[in-house]
Amino acid sequence: MSKQINGPTVLTMLRMILSVVFMAFVLLPDQWAKITAFVIFVVAAITDKIDGHWARKKKIVTDLGAFLDPLADKMLVDLAFLVLVYLNVVPIWVFAIILVRDLAIDGMRMMAARNKITISASFYGKLKTTVQMIALVIFLLNLILNQEALYIVGMVILYVALALTVFSGIDYISKGRGLLIK
Repeated sequence: MSKQINGPTVLTMLRMILSVVFMAFVLLPDQWAKITAFVIFVVAAITDKIDGHWARKKKIVTDLGAFLDPLADKMLVDLAFLVLVYLNVVPIWVFAIILVRDLAIDGMRMMAARNKITISASFYGKLKTTVQMIALVIFLLNLILNQEALYIVGMVILYVALALTVFSGIDYISKGRGLLIK
């Protein structure tokens, strides 16, 4: 195993695979499939907390892991939002803002990578992802339970996540601009 491919990085790659598997299950009409999709999403979200903690604790943070981790997070979150837009749970304009922010930050990361600069996830970026995942868990649970109160709670958390999405995007751009302009 290369020095870049370690346990935390394997977990990150697993999260990427689980994102696609989740999408396949959540689109099936059966209740068991929605429950399976919910469990897959929660497991994938938990791997995000485990891989980062594991890498920092064991001091095995790699450039590959720092690059793939936020990508895997975005893959999981963006695919989940895409499905929820398709199912008319989340407004498309909310997803559009989230997606545009993610693409802009990923583009900035790629430009930085060409200059051998790694832009790791910031505190606000991690907080944004956590709040987005909480909103998604609530919406996915509501696909199973179908409760109006749960949907309202999910929408409130979604709008908090949207505010964090915009704020963290501005934060990344303001900090990253100096790294990229030489």
